[in-house]
Amino acid sequence: MVHGATDEARTAYAEGRAVLVCKIIEASGGSIDYTGPMTGVGEQIEAIEAEGWALANMATVESKTLSGDERGGLICVFRRR
Repeated sequence: MVHGATDEARTAYAEGRAVLVCKIIEASGGSIDYTGPMTGVGEQIEAIEAEGWALANMATVESKTLSGDERGGLICVFRRR
């Protein structure tokens, strides 16, 4: 999904948008009941920031897959650098 996030970030930047809001869901269905890294989330944030955006704010969300697995996620607000 990094590719999709990067494409959206690049397009939004080229359009001159000032704010980009993305929902980033962790890559694996790890347990949301423990403290630890969120698989793939850091990589997605880095990919978006590489397109000229800076992470400004974020909030947590819970997401369920079609199989019923729970995954942690973030709603991230990015602003142009």
